[in-house]
Amino acid sequence: MNMAESRERPLEPLLQAAAQVVLGKERALRLALACLLARGHLLVEDLPGMGKTTLAHLLARLLGLDFARIQFTSDLLPADILGSSVFDREGQSFRFHPGPIFAQLVVADEINRATPKTQSALLEAMEERQVTVEGETRPLPEPFFVVATQNPAHQVGTFPLPESQLDRFLMRIGLGYPEAEDEKALLRGQDRRELLARLPAMLAPRQVLRLQRRVRQVRVADPLIDYCHALLASSRRDPALEMGLSPRAGLGLLAAARAWALLEGRAYVIPEDVQAVAPSCLGHRLRSGLENAPGGEGDPVQGLLRRVAVP
Repeated sequence: MNMAESRERPLEPLLQAAAQVVLGKERALRLALACLLARGHLLVEDLPGMGKTTLAHLLARLLGLDFARIQFTSDLLPADILGSSVFDREGQSFRFHPGPIFAQLVVADEINRATPKTQSALLEAMEERQVTVEGETRPLPEPFFVVATQNPAHQVGTFPLPESQLDRFLMRIGLGYPEAEDEKALLRGQDRRELLARLPAMLAPRQVLRLQRRVRQVRVADPLIDYCHALLASSRRDPALEMGLSPRAGLGLLAAARAWALLEGRAYVIPEDVQAVAPSCLGHRLRSGLENAPGGEGDPVQGLLRRVAVP
């Protein structure tokens, strides 16, 4: 499929190819791609066996990115992620052996099964796109994208992600059970790993970087800035929330809205773009005492969207 086939929506062929592997999850795929184009990191939270890791492999394959997978366990150490120096007897010196974090797309599989100390090894990498090991700062490749998968916190053997770690993720999404027809097609179809192995790369890293630059050029009018600020301010006044949204959350919301607009074939943001990405960008940053399911009356993001007037 040629990416030039769709001039108005240049990534539509890629999304269509992805939908042939991850069935019935078009919105989740679009959100994941928007997250990457906005230079963010993605947290996929769901039950085991829902296709979280398949989604990450799929993105790496289609986007032509160098890929590394880290299986997070309770005995994983920060050096297992970042790398370490090993003494070279021939050269009589220490040589640094980079860890799996030095990849363009890193899958942190079941991130909440590792201890908080190991989880924190990702903080500098995700925020600064560099790591400091043994006193030396080393840049990470570009583009750099972390896809972390997480099992629900109530499962045995999990360590909740601290707020500082959650805030590094631009989006949190879930996949959920497939619809009946999609699940039947999955049962009848080929093994997902075989399909992935045959998928050609539809982009190259330099094209991904070019698209990320295009996202930053998408226009946001002043009324949209006011709308996003009103969402932030409303969250800070809500007595039902433990804390309001930070300026970083607002910047992430705008970046994601720009990426969503680009996927929709527009060079400007409209309120519907903000509303489309708000649940995934803001939900994991808000803490409410209400325990209703997301999207229900007690969902804090939907409450914000209902209260704040649309320009």
